[in-house]
Amino acid sequence: MAITKDMYIGQILRDKPESAEILFQYGMGCIGCPSAQMETLEQAAAVHGIELDELLKKLNA
Repeated sequence: MAITKDMYIGQILRDKPESAEILFQYGMGCIGCPSAQMETLEQAAAVHGIELDELLKKLNA
């Protein structure tokens, strides 16, 4: 399953738990917080100042 920018962080972690390590590497330390259930990858990347395309490549590698 490919991860897309429109997926919620919580969904990504449920479907591909190993993604947590990559998200931590990019400074997303609050992946377990309640907002992760309602925040898309695109929104989280914007909040954290992360280049979305680069993050998507890592998550889908």
